[in-house]
Amino acid sequence: MADPLVDRERLVADLTALVRLPSITGSEEGIATWAAGALRDLGLAVETVSPDPAAVRADPAWPGEEMTRTALPVVVGRAGSAGGRRIILSGHLDVVPPGDPATWTVDPWGADIRDDALYGRGACDMKGGVASILAAVRALGAAGDLDRLDGELVVAFVPSEEDGGQGTLAAIRAGVTGDLAIITEPSNLDVVVAHAGAITFRLTVPGRAAHASQRREGVSALDNLFVLSQALAADETRRNEAETDPLMTALGLPYPTIIGIVAGGEWASTVLDRVTADGRYGVRLGQSAAEAESELRAAIDAACAADPFLRAHPATVEITGGRFGSARVPSDHPLPVGLAETVEAVTGRRPTMLGEAYGADMQMFVNVGATPCVIFGPGDVRVAHSADEHVPLGEVVDCARVLAAWIRRELIPAG
Repeated sequence: MADPLVDRERLVADLTALVRLPSITGSEEGIATWAAGALRDLGLAVETVSPDPAAVRADPAWPGEEMTRTALPVVVGRAGSAGGRRIILSGHLDVVPPGDPATWTVDPWGADIRDDALYGRGACDMKGGVASILAAVRALGAAGDLDRLDGELVVAFVPSEEDGGQGTLAAIRAGVTGDLAIITEPSNLDVVVAHAGAITFRLTVPGRAAHASQRREGVSALDNLFVLSQALAADETRRNEAETDPLMTALGLPYPTIIGIVAGGEWASTVLDRVTADGRYGVRLGQSAAEAESELRAAIDAACAADPFLRAHPATVEITGGRFGSARVPSDHPLPVGLAETVEAVTGRRPTMLGEAYGADMQMFVNVGATPCVIFGPGDVRVAHSADEHVPLGEVVDCARVLAAWIRRELIPAG
């Protein structure tokens, strides 16, 4: 059932162009212009929605942000007719920074191809999935199927997924909701039906300054941070051991807590009187970001109460960046069931229904847009955000074939 109309050469050209367009979160205007042109070339009616970021920040469902931005360009393409069933294919256009170029063996923006995999920042997360969507729509157009849709196909390309998901929130507020949605994030062509979430936090930990020669007269904020990091480790263990859902327990550590940035000190021979620590705290399945924040604060408050110095001088907690909630669609819902059947028909392989530990825009569609949504796309999330990030081209092609077949199944009447 492999779709002969999926044009591999054009797909690779699209993916190459996407990777060669740097689109670090906060600077997506250029790639949004490219994406709008690509969708118009495929015959879709295209609209670019660019709300004022300040207005989006005022939305009660705003999921935070970690990068400064002046624009929030959302590209929406439509085919078919409104009023019936609406199917959404969505992908984010933003990528994380490439990091130290010396850790790469290729140019992060070069789109080099090695062993039938395309390399570059965002190749896996998630420009490979975006290229699959374009190729699927191209195949539908080549077969004349875009003119036979019994309902509406909506393609949404969004910014700002990497730092919370406000691009998808803006799309939802612009009317991008529907009956079913697929996000083509990397899943190795398995079907992600559940994902955890994450919040980004900052601890400000006090101490008491003293001259290094009189160290015992001071209280090191770094030592106090160690007390709190031990408390967070114990909290992480408790939260993960309490999980009973097989989709999440299979991950081993579905709700990790880390401290990724530590800063403090002004003089090498002064006892530290203040340290800040930025980190990530997992949002449990079925939990909102606000509920996870309450758990985080409770863990820090309890640790401060148990320490003589911190009891009198407690650390503070600030939520500073993305606020990814969790999301789930039942494994027996028609969306994952129908998609799994299509994957098997196209590829000969029955996909696994998975839970994932990362946050994603799926939670926006499910929790804010009331749209059943799953993740299905090419690539392995373990290479996302890494040096030498890459995506297998065969998976990008197979994803496009599956998407085209699934759209036909959902929106084209039999016979």
